[in-house]
Amino acid sequence: MRDSIYVIAAVLSASFAQPAVSMGLNLVQTQTPPPTCDGMEHRADFDFWVGEWNVYAPDGSFAGTNSIRKSQGGCLIEEHWTGASGSGGFSTNYFDPLRRVWRQTWFSSGAYIDYTGGLVADGAMSLEGEIYYQQNGDRFPFRGLWTPNEDGSVTQHFTQYNAEAESWDVWFTGLYVRQENDPNTHSGE
Repeated sequence: MRDSIYVIAAVLSASFAQPAVSMGLNLVQTQTPPPTCDGMEHRADFDFWVGEWNVYAPDGSFAGTNSIRKSQGGCLIEEHWTGASGSGGFSTNYFDPLRRVWRQTWFSSGAYIDYTGGLVADGAMSLEGEIYYQQNGDRFPFRGLWTPNEDGSVTQHFTQYNAEAESWDVWFTGLYVRQENDPNTHSGE
């Protein structure tokens, strides 16, 4: 008797589910594709940073690799950082259409950064906001500047505000070299 009930339940379930599945497929097939972010802000502002990069410190030492890719129809730029020491991090970058600014949120096991801004006169991307350190809960004003160079490389310069000295101290400076143009063989390390 129990087996008969299971068979009847399975048959009823399958017969009722079939129209819903078919209807769902028809809805998916007739929907138009989602819009893409192809406005000037999305096509030009931060595209100079998109690519596969080897990153070097000011002294020329290898700092790590960074993969910067567009996703979500060009609406989002995703950063995947792998440091030479094994550290890592991820950021999302997008043009906020409500505030008309670029925004980056950075996540790593050590810090969270949230800042906004846009292009400055020389074509560099300038963002300003705050860094939060996970371990001790400290928060500081923070700035990032990405400058495209004539040779196709990008200079990334971060500063953190030091309230005691009332100064902006260098946090990190890196030279981004496209992996396909780099004479060194650091990609994939």
